[in-house]
Amino acid sequence: MTISQDFAPHIAWQADGAQQTLPWHSEAGNGPPKRVVEADDQIPADTAYKLACEGTGLLWRGDFQNARLLLQALGRRVDRARERFETKKKVAEKDAAAQPAQAFHHQRQMQAQRARILGMLLIPFDSGFSIPLRRAPDVHDACAEAYGPQLGAQPFAASLRELQGLIGAHEWRKKGVEIASLGARIHPYYGVFSPVRGEYVELVAQAPLPSTALAFDIGVGSGVLSAVLAKRGVRKVVATDMDERALACARENLKSLGVLAQVELHQADLFPAGRAPLIVCNPPWLPARPSSPIEHAVYDPDSRMLLGFLNGLAQHLESGGEGWLIMSDFAEHLGLRAPGMLAEAISAAGLEVAGRIDTKPRHGKAADRDDPLYAARSKETTSLWRLKVRA
Repeated sequence: MTISQDFAPHIAWQADGAQQTLPWHSEAGNGPPKRVVEADDQIPADTAYKLACEGTGLLWRGDFQNARLLLQALGRRVDRARERFETKKKVAEKDAAAQPAQAFHHQRQMQAQRARILGMLLIPFDSGFSIPLRRAPDVHDACAEAYGPQLGAQPFAASLRELQGLIGAHEWRKKGVEIASLGARIHPYYGVFSPVRGEYVELVAQAPLPSTALAFDIGVGSGVLSAVLAKRGVRKVVATDMDERALACARENLKSLGVLAQVELHQADLFPAGRAPLIVCNPPWLPARPSSPIEHAVYDPDSRMLLGFLNGLAQHLESGGEGWLIMSDFAEHLGLRAPGMLAEAISAAGLEVAGRIDTKPRHGKAADRDDPLYAARSKETTSLWRLKVRA
């Protein structure tokens, strides 16, 4: 598996008295470990944990199932270390309700540290996405879906943690997510936001339509909102997204639901050309910086998409039309967005609120008092803002 060609990024390590190299891939955009050693079934978990904490990558050469067990052992050690750290920092975490933003940033910091350490356990791949390890599963389909078939043309290395995410996404894609408003399932691709929080979909299914002639869906994602609009009788939907993976995901879902003929998909940043009597947008709800490309569906740095939608809405709405903004106020309860910011942005864009429909979250964390962000989650409201151009 030695690769002689110059390839960046790559991992490098010593084996059999010579330097070995292997191309590196991370869908999250993480760089390769600067130091790598080979490891197998004989390495103690404590030794592996110490090396991983130091930033040393462990290229696995043993049994694949034992690598999975080692990853679990590393996770337990990370969690125990975190518990000890939290005990020493009780003062900082004493009142998360009074300092929700601090609790949010602290949780993200801990999650990033955990991901970094667990990401140090590396798996080699041969061409065709085969794994040259004992008892390794067939991961060809999962990898081809997430990475694209071209990556499988040569050997490479990736983290076991990311591979497990790919496998989970592949199973989720096959099973799908039940959408009550559609009476059907949506099948999300790896890296495309999954509509697991059905309350925001139900808002779009219930709000009174200003027109059934045409609608724009800004940030189509899995295609769920375009599908809801088409099922409600909107004769034409023009849906946009910047992500090619999201467009492919939406196309497959819309086709399986029998509404692809009603929907045009375009790769675009926010709006398509022209005007529409209805424009729908469900931007990321948290104005924080994503730590990986996959998190762009959750985090909207500096509220770029939110403000872009609001500031461009008047130029794309037909006379008397409505823009539907689907937003949670979770960011306000976390202290990440000022309580009056959204109302001010709506007014500054020359818009006014024609109506608002609210709903409460029904996911498990909203009622989990042990969740570090429970104080904010318990107050969360998700709203569909019906916006019009101010007269």
